[in-house]
Amino acid sequence: MAATSSGWRVPTESALTIGLMSGTSLDGVDGVLLHSPPAGATPQVRGHAARPFPAGLRAEFLALNTAGPDELHRSACASRQLADLYASVVADLLQSTGLSASDVRAIGAHGQTVRHRPDLGYTVQLNAPALLAERTGIAVVADFRSRDVAAGGQGAPLVPVFHRAVFAAEGEDVAALNLGGFANLSLLHADGRTLGFDTGPGNVLLDQWAQRHTGQPFDRDGAWAASGTVHDALLHAMLADPFFSRPAPKSTGRDDFHPAWIEHHLARLAMPPAPQDVQATLSALTARSVADALRRAMPQVGRLVVCGGGARNGDLLRRLQAALPGVPCQRSDAHGIPAEQVEAAAFAWLARQTLLGLPGNLPAVTGAAGPRVLGAIYPA
Repeated sequence: MAATSSGWRVPTESALTIGLMSGTSLDGVDGVLLHSPPAGATPQVRGHAARPFPAGLRAEFLALNTAGPDELHRSACASRQLADLYASVVADLLQSTGLSASDVRAIGAHGQTVRHRPDLGYTVQLNAPALLAERTGIAVVADFRSRDVAAGGQGAPLVPVFHRAVFAAEGEDVAALNLGGFANLSLLHADGRTLGFDTGPGNVLLDQWAQRHTGQPFDRDGAWAASGTVHDALLHAMLADPFFSRPAPKSTGRDDFHPAWIEHHLARLAMPPAPQDVQATLSALTARSVADALRRAMPQVGRLVVCGGGARNGDLLRRLQAALPGVPCQRSDAHGIPAEQVEAAAFAWLARQTLLGLPGNLPAVTGAAGPRVLGAIYPA
């Protein structure tokens, strides 16, 4: 293990790890097999597998985001179902790459966030990592966020340090945007500083509104939003939410932005817009909140690398580019990692950090009292 001038140790051996991510969009599980070379060289994705959420499990996770009956029992059952789904994705990865469980050092399993209240000192990701270790025969690293929260941090975002490893460019200010259920920015400054924070809703409100009015789990390519017209008064009212002007470090979740939040704003209008116009306005909300935050935090940004499921939403990307004239907005595919694989790859990388006893958080990003080794290890 070598040491850098900043005091951080750099791994001197390579490793294969798996990252599993099921984000707040609740569309399914992405799994990535990541090869992390020694001495800080750029990590490489060696395999990818994905499975959708069964409809019943998706509905249960949505229900568990709010208070309800018998939550402890239901959470435990949902966690076991998630572990079984995770194990299936791991099996798919091993089969597609021709590897065995013994070839993989660890699985980084983020779990499913159902509550995120760092302001009250807790964050909850449902998971059954012991069961996953039993099912796969591979060590599992889980519960990444709680140590950062215990140290006074937001517990999120945790991906900026990985974004620097794969997207930073010498001599250029680069921003990376993860468009999952919620959106977060990583600011990769040319001088080596790395900052980051959540900007607000990514896909979460778009998906919820589309499911309610079209019966589809999401608005494919943003086609429905593109058919509507932005309601300026509604957009202005939504952008006035205190979260958007709050200084970093900050993070958010379904506790802040949810269907009732939309209804609150709609109820204040004299005449409700057509559903497709609300969808267009929600798309503009995501684009504007990201663009406004980026201009404030990194005015000299040279380009924006976009990843996460929202990177496949053509309408959202067009609105984002229009809100950032002169700043090229590129999908992460152009930088070697398909957009839907980046976050899973990040947790594969973080699992390796944990096994090596290395910090996984950036205090300048999360607000924690200092660097911390993240996660709990469940041996094979």
